[in-house]
Amino acid sequence: MLLLAQLSDLHLDGGERAGRRAARVMDHLRSLPRPVDALLVTGDIADHGAEAEYEEAARLLAAPFPVLTCPGNHDVRAAYRKAFLGEEPSDGPVNRVRRIGGTSILMCDSTVPGRDEGRLDAQTLDWIDATLAGLPRGAPALLAFHQPPVALHHPLPDAYMLQESDRLAGLLGAHPQVVALITGHAHTAAASVFAGRPVIVGPAVTWTLRMPWEGDAPADRDQPPALAFHVLDDDHRLTTHFRVVI
Repeated sequence: MLLLAQLSDLHLDGGERAGRRAARVMDHLRSLPRPVDALLVTGDIADHGAEAEYEEAARLLAAPFPVLTCPGNHDVRAAYRKAFLGEEPSDGPVNRVRRIGGTSILMCDSTVPGRDEGRLDAQTLDWIDATLAGLPRGAPALLAFHQPPVALHHPLPDAYMLQESDRLAGLLGAHPQVVALITGHAHTAAASVFAGRPVIVGPAVTWTLRMPWEGDAPADRDQPPALAFHVLDDDHRLTTHFRVVI
């Protein structure tokens, strides 16, 4: 059994509120009686993409378990690489794969610099295809990226979802080992289906999206920070639990 935690949309901005909420969730994860096998952070780590925000993120996200990340539309690739990953800055997509307990987790860059909608560009799609093709036969894989490839029935995230998702659907058809897609961006916990795979949308740390039937103002800043726990069992079935951290 593989146990993964997921955080999304921290929007660290150097202010007390964002930092305090992120610290609260990380303290919760570090104190669990059974530690998670890895933490996935699905984008919008920084609010403005400044190096100081990534330096804060590196401090807050330090943990005794692997922390796997991908950028979101508020992140800036060069600063993200330099101040958070400790790499040479560049503007190319940030794609990484990590094998945890027999499962390959592909952290994919779905961002379009300067825009809020997402797109898996040709370079990233080729990387996903080649990475999945190189996995051991029968070994499960998870894809994680920022913008969901499905509508969530709110005008705000639906205006900025993953574009040209048919290209991803075609790729998934050739790779049945992909168990699920894990995303963020929408600031609401949600579940759907895309290309025959579960799509799990992680809740946000910073604020929660109020759906149209819950009121007019979309940002509910009074809700506590939230996270997801994903359990991948020996039958390669994913089960997700959502929690708030008071």
